[in-house]
Amino acid sequence: MSKPYFDKILHGGDYNPGQWPPEFWQEDMRIFEKAHINSATINVFSWGRLQPSEKEYNFSELDQVVDLLTERDYEIVMGTSTAALPAWLSRKYPDVNRTDFYGRPHKYGHRHNACPNSLSFQYYAKELVTRIAERYGSHPNVKVWHISNEYSGECYCDNCAKAFRIWLKEKYKTIEAVNEAWNFDFWSHTLYDFEDIVPPNYLGDGVSDTMAAFAGISIDYRRFMSDSLLNNFIMEKEIIRKYDKERPVTTNFMGAYKGLDYFKWAKEMDIVSWDNYPGLNTSWSHVAMNHDLMRGMKNGQSFMLMEQTPSQQNWQPYNSLKPPGRMRVQSYHAIAHGADTIQYFQLRRSKGGCEKFHGAVIEHVGHENTRVFREVAELGKELEQLGNCHIGAETPSKVAILFDWDNYWALEYTSGPHKDLYYVSQIQQYYDAFYRRNIAVDMIPMDADFSAYDVILAPVFYMVKEGMGEKVETFVEEGGTFLTTFMSGIVDQSDNVHLGGYPGPLRKTMGIWVEEIDALPPDESVQIHGESGETYQGEMLADLIHSEGATVFATYASQFYAGIPVVTHNSFGKGTAWYVGTVPNQALLDAIVHQIVLKNNVVGFGIQPDGIEITKRVKGDQEFIFIMNHGEKPVRIEIDLEGYINLLTKESFEKTEELPPYGVKILSKG
Repeated sequence: MSKPYFDKILHGGDYNPGQWPPEFWQEDMRIFEKAHINSATINVFSWGRLQPSEKEYNFSELDQVVDLLTERDYEIVMGTSTAALPAWLSRKYPDVNRTDFYGRPHKYGHRHNACPNSLSFQYYAKELVTRIAERYGSHPNVKVWHISNEYSGECYCDNCAKAFRIWLKEKYKTIEAVNEAWNFDFWSHTLYDFEDIVPPNYLGDGVSDTMAAFAGISIDYRRFMSDSLLNNFIMEKEIIRKYDKERPVTTNFMGAYKGLDYFKWAKEMDIVSWDNYPGLNTSWSHVAMNHDLMRGMKNGQSFMLMEQTPSQQNWQPYNSLKPPGRMRVQSYHAIAHGADTIQYFQLRRSKGGCEKFHGAVIEHVGHENTRVFREVAELGKELEQLGNCHIGAETPSKVAILFDWDNYWALEYTSGPHKDLYYVSQIQQYYDAFYRRNIAVDMIPMDADFSAYDVILAPVFYMVKEGMGEKVETFVEEGGTFLTTFMSGIVDQSDNVHLGGYPGPLRKTMGIWVEEIDALPPDESVQIHGESGETYQGEMLADLIHSEGATVFATYASQFYAGIPVVTHNSFGKGTAWYVGTVPNQALLDAIVHQIVLKNNVVGFGIQPDGIEITKRVKGDQEFIFIMNHGEKPVRIEIDLEGYINLLTKESFEKTEELPPYGVKILSKG
């Protein structure tokens, strides 16, 4: 277990005192103290105030803020301010502005608005970060460096086109290799020189962010743009490391955000942080999966919950208030899945701009006599009480789900067979099957150590890159249980089909051949019979499967392919490989997972009443069991945890207890 970066739970959030006159600041400090706030994230969006002109820097205000927080011994999360350009930079050096997918050069405005391949942006960002790091790099209260903010977006300008050609030369070496990778003989798209390559936007071979005439070039451009933004992050990190060689560097992720290969990014970060903003109808299992994805970024290391709202959001279609207790259980939910910090956006509500109705610890009324403040303060007091007991604790799991951005991009660029096929929703369905059983799941990358797990699932494993077929084969041969689904083993890293029959490099391990793939309209389903006569349903897609040694678990019972296998499992070496040829209904999926769990002796906390989630973290020989009621009604549970006490109340846990609405119990041995 790696040494944790924190000796207490950071409880704080984004603080933007530059939006307020200095006389507000002392009052803020008084209110924050009552909320048991112990940290603040500052300087995230301050470039325009720090550098009012090309040759002028002014750190007087930031110095005052740092001094104000230091006097109260706050932990400081120090931003680098590079997430939004100052107006003078945009005006004087227009190459810093992005060009969008439709070929339109942007003007000054919004945020995350810099072209990552602009030399002007890189120069002035370096200059700014150098001054910030030099000034505060040895400051004892700076606990974490927060580079930029929520990296996102793409650029299709001429600078990016030139950089893309260089990136491609490094990857493919010759233009002939590019033509082969992108299958450019199709439509006579043959390239004769790297200068022939243009970014795949609306003016070229792009149609939208999910459609392209040639998926190969669009996937490569996704890789390139993710790398370009990552290079900006690395640039700033290397500057910080000249002045501070120890304290962690991060930037805030956004869950399963499509635009960036977060697993590749995490390799360059000391600690992962992310912003959790579930919508009105977001399931708790989806939030849990995102937490687990963040925990998986660095092989199970704890993460930071960098942002959540204490009350409501402002940018979703329906921005409902969190009812009393929901913010608290949402916070403990993050901790239960690996968070070591609870931070909010924002500490004081802005008076203007698009986030003026985004929730905050201090509301527009300006005092602490609000429901939201009382909830924040109560949570802060509890977090103080918990101290550092669970800091750095790990989540033990023998089950993993593969998550891969190349597959994410490639599956959603493919032209057919079904417009409603989305990568994350397919991953979520299989995650949910274990979540319902309160079985811990790790979300892992393709280069993870497979031998650490008994069960690995790879839904819609569409792109099987070189060596991955062999890696899966070895995992199963040595005793692992592997599951994949329709639309797996189809293409290589350039989106060219593996010839010789689906599922390509997985065919031998799975013991099947998929001859055809049927697409079902949204209002249709296919009937399925289990091996013992059970009746199930499948939706969206239906693989027409031939067994090549695999045992048939279920067959189609309708359509012209009635009697053909739809779910199989293949004994291979010491292990088993499962294949699911459709989107199964819950009953079928549960039946499959039941068999997998039973065979591998995977133990969780079992199926609980609706709304109840139970998970565990371990630190040394100490267990922390989190029991949470996500619902708005009290729920009675029965679970044998004799000898455990509730760390929040010091009361012994009884075998049968009732959890109030949004109730939380954190249990450990007495």
